[in-house]
Amino acid sequence: MDGNTNSIAAASKPVPPPDTNWRQERGEPSLADVFRTIKINPSSGMFRRAMAFVGPGYLVSVGYMDPGNWATSIAGGAQFGYTLLFVALLSNIMAIILQSLCARLAIGSGRDLAQACRDAFPKTVSFVLWMFAEIAIIATDIAEVVGTAIGLNLLFGVPLEIGVIITALDVFIILWLQRLGFRWVEAFIISLLGVIFVCFFFQIAMADPDWGGVIKGFAPTVDIVGNPQMLYLALGIIGATVMPHNLYLHSGIVQTRDYGHSLPEKREALRFATWDSTLALMFALLVNASILILAAATFYKTGRTDVAELGDAHAMLAPLLGSLLAPKLFAIALLACGLNSTVTATLAGQIVMEGFLNIRLPAWLRRLATRMVAIVPAAAVTIYYGASGTGTLLILSQVILAFQLPFAIVPLVMFTRDKAKMGALVAPGWLTVIAGIIAAVIIALNMKLLWDVGTG
Repeated sequence: MDGNTNSIAAASKPVPPPDTNWRQERGEPSLADVFRTIKINPSSGMFRRAMAFVGPGYLVSVGYMDPGNWATSIAGGAQFGYTLLFVALLSNIMAIILQSLCARLAIGSGRDLAQACRDAFPKTVSFVLWMFAEIAIIATDIAEVVGTAIGLNLLFGVPLEIGVIITALDVFIILWLQRLGFRWVEAFIISLLGVIFVCFFFQIAMADPDWGGVIKGFAPTVDIVGNPQMLYLALGIIGATVMPHNLYLHSGIVQTRDYGHSLPEKREALRFATWDSTLALMFALLVNASILILAAATFYKTGRTDVAELGDAHAMLAPLLGSLLAPKLFAIALLACGLNSTVTATLAGQIVMEGFLNIRLPAWLRRLATRMVAIVPAAAVTIYYGASGTGTLLILSQVILAFQLPFAIVPLVMFTRDKAKMGALVAPGWLTVIAGIIAAVIIALNMKLLWDVGTG
């Protein structure tokens, strides 16, 4: 009884950092209403303890299959068949390593990435990083709002302008689910992920891809380097994979678990959290690969290599596959993906504001404000330009994310390699080297994207 009382008391206040090598004391944790609310029973078996950590990784995986990734995968499969499957695999491995660092930062320091930046850097630097992070959250939300609106349009014929406005309602879904408990939010996300997977399973069965070509596509090839157009799409796939909001999100929601305060408990928590994110991101790879495989087996196979827009892909599936079910499944998966992405982007927005500024707003106000800032430009563009404008807006959102990415990745690698900040859970040297190389590659690719866009 005393042990349970102590556990509840510990959950009601922030966990102290491993040392004092930060500029200031950590304030109230982000997402305080769900902080350490999911209990871990140390007397349970290993399987039950591991299952208690299942969830955050799947929320993170949503960001790796958002509407922006859909467009890139469709274009890659339509133009080059199965060749770019290797690039999807490589980018997924990069994401797994960086997300594992997010879990390490959260468990080792007791801080999410936003709090760590606030506590480690001077106020002016922290404020600039906060501004960049907020811009990235808005850009992410714009992409998800547009994707959800396109899904509503394809599935129910809802005009894009109306669909953009309807997306504001998902704020209330988040509030309702979170009142029931964070496990309900995770169940909602995982259920929609299941819907997405089932939709693509049936679409690929209808497309009947060349499985020999699929297996070969996961192998590295020099063709990617030798073909400038293929290389450009490969860079786009890698550059659009790791999103800044996912780094903030993962380092925040991992702390919904009450994993204890001793070093053995933290080590076990880190191991289970890493398993969770790794398996979830491999699931995301299946979905991304499925999109590319579907495009290769339908558009590339029939010579329709010019397909890149989501609406065009939807319209061509029925005549190419000879089934009216295929485009319906495509639209259902896109809508589920858009809903999932808006939920996780809104949670990331709350973590960013609370972590950087230590400001607490009512949950409904914070989420509604984040969503409205995204809906206004999305609605304006769709009303003025129509469907073609949404494609331009998606591209612009990816460019903004590319610009902000270094300001999230570099601090993450810096913090997790600092033993004074991380204590015994400091990242090993080999992991830091690999993460540093990955960070440099992703930043370089995103800078190239900015350069290409800027030079036309």
